[in-house]
Amino acid sequence: MTQPIVVGVDGSTSSLQAVTWAAQEATLRKAPLHVVHAALRWAYDVPLVPQPAHWGPTEEAACKELLHQAVEQAHSDAPTLKITTEILDGSAAEAIATAAETAQLIVVGRRGLGGFTGLLLGSVSHDLATRSPRPVVIVNQLPTTQDTEIAVGVTGHTGQDPLLEFAFNEATLRRRPLRAVHAWTHPTTRAPGDMQPLVYDVEDVGNEEARLLAESLGGWRERFPDVTLIEHVVHEHPAKALIDASATAELVIVGTPGRKLFLTSTVRALLHHAQAPVAVHRASPPRGN
Repeated sequence: MTQPIVVGVDGSTSSLQAVTWAAQEATLRKAPLHVVHAALRWAYDVPLVPQPAHWGPTEEAACKELLHQAVEQAHSDAPTLKITTEILDGSAAEAIATAAETAQLIVVGRRGLGGFTGLLLGSVSHDLATRSPRPVVIVNQLPTTQDTEIAVGVTGHTGQDPLLEFAFNEATLRRRPLRAVHAWTHPTTRAPGDMQPLVYDVEDVGNEEARLLAESLGGWRERFPDVTLIEHVVHEHPAKALIDASATAELVIVGTPGRKLFLTSTVRALLHHAQAPVAVHRASPPRGN
């Protein structure tokens, strides 16, 4: 059976946009869609102080109605899509991540109903991007034009093969060009212990960074000959380069380290300011870690 795409909803505008994106993605992948909502359900006689929020028939009916609205939203974009729903028990990020252990990817809105209204990135989307071993797509807004592309951040370091495979597959599914963005601020060190030069020629280093990107993509060109590949090398902070790329992108794809539970400054900035959905692909930690 094809693994599903899991989308988390809470009734917010952002989560309904996530449902639309997830329904379109599930259609492209010929995969079922699993719509989930997390709620803390407590027994009537649990002796806790302070008492948790009461769970009863009214709350259950409200959750089911929320899921029903999400299904209607998905079917408005994909009438024949197979959709299942589930009310999860527990905190949202943990419950969704657990439910998606056998999923292809997780989709959520950038910001839900809870938390502080001034924050651009909600805690659920942040925690999922930080912890989930599955790729997480965080939807802020949907593209408003058909003339778009897929963008992926490429560091040129080892370990990015799963990220690049995901990016090339998305470009293939969506029949879009793939823009490989490689941004640099200082010359790349080639071996542990190498020192960055205090003085360097920007043009020479730029040419070297372009060669590094071309080497990283060489085998992928052969595997995906039908994908129009744009190699984009720029001398600026990676976060700015990817945020700029998001203005014309249908999806921006970035990697994040698998060793520790944190997001890099580049990924955090992108999640806050991207003008397109962002897919965060967590690297698998090395064996033994």
